[in-house]
Amino acid sequence: MTDLDVTLRPGTDGLLDLPWRTPLTEWPEALLVDLPRGISRHEVRFVQLPEQLVVVKELPERAAVNDFSILKALEDERVPSVTPLAVVTGRTDDPHEEASSALVTRYEPYSYSYRQLIRGSGFGGWRNRMLDAFAGLLTELHLIGLFWGDCSLSNVLYRIDAEAVMAIMVDAETASMHEELTEGQREHDLSIMIENVAGGMADIAVADGKEVLDADLALGEDVADRYRALWAELTEAQEIDPADRWLIGERVRRLNELGFEVDELAVKKTTEGERLVLIPVVGNRNFHSQRLRELTGLDVLEFQARQILSDLDYAIASGGGERHGAALSWRFNEFEPWLAKLADVEGVEDPVQAYCDLLWFRFTRSTEDERAIPTEEVFPEWIAAERPGYPLDPEEPPVPSL
Repeated sequence: MTDLDVTLRPGTDGLLDLPWRTPLTEWPEALLVDLPRGISRHEVRFVQLPEQLVVVKELPERAAVNDFSILKALEDERVPSVTPLAVVTGRTDDPHEEASSALVTRYEPYSYSYRQLIRGSGFGGWRNRMLDAFAGLLTELHLIGLFWGDCSLSNVLYRIDAEAVMAIMVDAETASMHEELTEGQREHDLSIMIENVAGGMADIAVADGKEVLDADLALGEDVADRYRALWAELTEAQEIDPADRWLIGERVRRLNELGFEVDELAVKKTTEGERLVLIPVVGNRNFHSQRLRELTGLDVLEFQARQILSDLDYAIASGGGERHGAALSWRFNEFEPWLAKLADVEGVEDPVQAYCDLLWFRFTRSTEDERAIPTEEVFPEWIAAERPGYPLDPEEPPVPSL
């Protein structure tokens, strides 16, 4: 019998007690948690450890080791992806067998598979944001030199992020890291995505007994168009007149609004010296979340951070005092008490998202009343209105089996 090899992250020693020699389909029910899960080519189970809820995926050794390695790299790069906790090899004598190895990742709270979103009520209003998120994730991966090789709707989880949606990479077993991707590699990854998305949408339509519409099959092309537009915004050179240097700051502002850090902005003169050429070098999509983290130590999603920073800036401006100290005071005296209160509200799953929804509601009511309404005053009205969130896009008729 091959030796069992378990590579663990710190704080996950509870994984050593799991029955790794047993196929995942035969694990005792007492270990498992029944939760919704997306489509996977591998066996997947949810396991409750004393310290946390984890996801165990069974797959061949080479794929498992690569999956673990790539997800660790993505964690280091702060690209949205599930957190790898362990990889287990040597479960069977043949490393090529499906049950020979297992990957363990942290369960992603408040997340949904694309099938849950598509079949959920009101999906039409979230459609554009989900597609933007999917295109945005692929763009972030390509920026750091990752070739996915199997980009599909089922390899991603989605999480509501203030007024936006965040896409989270789940499956990296076919991925590979490079210093930089060529245009050919990027387009090849896009072509794989387009084919996979069409297949996924067709599968849903057939499973639901619906007609497979052209709009379903073209969804991947829609994502590719969004990807190319975002890639151009992030990477294309821009020529400006030297008298219009304000456009340099405007380009940086636009990229920051999209959530991206700008690591560098190369400015070159044309041969004739009559034009300036701006070439941005963008970093991770954590511009607002990084600033909130630096000020308060809070770690939230990117667009949640943008909404919360707006509230924090208003509080600091109103109260005065040194910025960092005022930010910490706001966290402990305002933000955390509200999170505790929202966690006790029936129906609230994600207290941070609920807080962002409440801030948006307060903003709209303050605009209507033409006065700054305190959060405490607007809270009962928000509850009575059944906790409304951000306005959704109007559904575009006809909605194709989505």
